[in-house]
Amino acid sequence: MSRERESPCQEGGHASGKRPLVVFVPGAGTPAAIVYGKILAVIRDEVQPVLKDLEVYAGDRPPANYGLELEVEGIRRAADTADVKAFHLVGASAGGLFSLAFAAKYPERLMSLALMEPVSMDRENWSPEERAGYSEIERIPDLPPDQRVPALTRLLMPPGVKMPPAPPAPPPAWMANRPAGLEAIFKSWRGYSLDLERFRRFQQPVYLAIGSLSPPWVAQIPAKRLARVFPNIRVEVYEGRHHLDPPPSAEPERMARALRELWAKSEAP
Repeated sequence: MSRERESPCQEGGHASGKRPLVVFVPGAGTPAAIVYGKILAVIRDEVQPVLKDLEVYAGDRPPANYGLELEVEGIRRAADTADVKAFHLVGASAGGLFSLAFAAKYPERLMSLALMEPVSMDRENWSPEERAGYSEIERIPDLPPDQRVPALTRLLMPPGVKMPPAPPAPPPAWMANRPAGLEAIFKSWRGYSLDLERFRRFQQPVYLAIGSLSPPWVAQIPAKRLARVFPNIRVEVYEGRHHLDPPPSAEPERMARALRELWAKSEAP
């Protein structure tokens, strides 16, 4: 089957000599400034960073019409506000799913795509392990609000790794709307399926980081499936890391090198 190139616009910074725009999207629970704070300390002077927090947390409560499409359009607006047509996109966990959905809808807007253990939503291809894992996640909205974040943490912690102790201080203010936000996110996933086959035409470079200690249904199994569809992808395993100990904060220098290499590929003729 022939593959038609999806050519990204080169008005994102590289061709013009300006610092490239990079949009950073976090996962379902933690603000972007915390997820990406350490890696931005390494690369901030090299890029125009946009920390794109999730639309579900834009107000005191989730929007009444909340769905994945709102997150996709939020990413688009973030780039439009910066007056850039093409940019680099970095997404972690749930933010990785939203980034994949953005790449599916607006491939011409992206110069590259970097993912960290994105949520896997191609339900038709799920393994038994994925079906079991995501079945547990989708039951989280049925729990009392104060149990949702701990339940998600337990699901994502690898076997044999102890959960971190709760901090003695009161929770930060941003935690207040997390239970309702998680409920809205997980409910929006029910019945949603992303067709990965469309990414066979996505020629821009893709980087996928996974932790060796992450549960297979979170990392290794979906990574193999993404590697089969993206024609220009690099998968890197971070030994001793897991979903709640991600590369941007655990190994920022190493991941910064990987992102520089990814972005350099987007400039190649």
